[in-house]
Amino acid sequence: MIKIRSVYTVGQINAYVKNMFTQDYLLQSVFVKGEVSNCKYHTSGHIYFTLKDPKGTISCVMFAGNRKGLSFRMQDGQQVIVGGCVDVYERDGKYQLYARQIELDGAGRLYEEFERLKRELEELGMFAPEYKRPIPKYVRTLGIVTARTGAAVRDIIQIARRRNPYVNIILYPAIVQGEEAVPSIVNGIHALEQLGVDVMIVGRGGGSIEDLWAFNERAVAEAVFHCSIPIISAVGHETDTTIIDFVADLRAPTPSAAAELAVWNVREILEQLEGYDAELRRNMNRVLTRKRDYLIRLERQVSMGSPAAKIRGYRQYHSQLQDRLEGNMRTILTARRHALELYVEKMKGLSPLEKLSSGYSYVEDAEGRNVRSVTQVREGDKLNVNVKDGKIQVEVKGTSEWKKRKN
Repeated sequence: MIKIRSVYTVGQINAYVKNMFTQDYLLQSVFVKGEVSNCKYHTSGHIYFTLKDPKGTISCVMFAGNRKGLSFRMQDGQQVIVGGCVDVYERDGKYQLYARQIELDGAGRLYEEFERLKRELEELGMFAPEYKRPIPKYVRTLGIVTARTGAAVRDIIQIARRRNPYVNIILYPAIVQGEEAVPSIVNGIHALEQLGVDVMIVGRGGGSIEDLWAFNERAVAEAVFHCSIPIISAVGHETDTTIIDFVADLRAPTPSAAAELAVWNVREILEQLEGYDAELRRNMNRVLTRKRDYLIRLERQVSMGSPAAKIRGYRQYHSQLQDRLEGNMRTILTARRHALELYVEKMKGLSPLEKLSSGYSYVEDAEGRNVRSVTQVREGDKLNVNVKDGKIQVEVKGTSEWKKRKN
């Protein structure tokens, strides 16, 4: 007996399975959340990625025609919620999730909402610098909108008291987390505005984006923007950013920093006053010294204008002229004396007596004529020989001429 078997092609099986998926209403409109991996943007505009969780994975694709609703760029590691249908790709025999919409899950979704509201409020001009009011320099009444307990309110009060123990602090104990946080914060801003505080600090301590979300709500942002009192936002830590940071008149990185920005340090004021006092005294002393010197000059001018002062002045001038004349005379006499000494020395060089003192003699005849040659005398002539210390009378016995040397 021959048993008849049913044999199907691969395509038939895939088509059958695809039809089963198509008839399942749940798989035609399903939302799946998980972590993105193997994300690829194809040149055609399609996005291929895998959605995974600790228990499994599923292949996903978003066609280019459905990307209009995607407000962010997908990356590996993102937590997302994918809405679409599960169907079979007959050629490969694989089922996959065909995504029609994708949104960030948890913190990612909140961040997307944060960016959307930020863009919207910025377009309305609520972040414009011309709407920012200056923080008063000297605050007498400080308003605080935050939780009654916690590190934030303790730090604000402690630092404010330390900087200025005379400042009046009014705390509105607001709810800063949960469903009741938004109306509580808004009411606190309105209440302190009616009390007429000088400046207001609105904030809380650090936390996750979910914990800080009340300060990202439109109602709180509008209350801060429309408040007539300058507001300092002090939400979370330095790295935390909320919507009211952009709307407030001033942002402080921490609640402690907000207290320092809001309350002026009294010690600095006292030091400034002491500096002003010292500078004032220095200026007064300079003015008094200048006026005293001016008065002394006036007294001198008055004393110099009297007849006796003029006589004294003329006497002093006469004495100065006399000293100048005597000095000039001494200078001229010294110069003349020096010139005379030079002339004397020159005359000494020309004086016969000086030559006689050196061993020479001077011969003259009876008439006193200088005898310079043997041809001027004859035998028997009387001559006078002048030497250093006297005159010698001699008689010529004879003469002889020097014999010339032969070359």
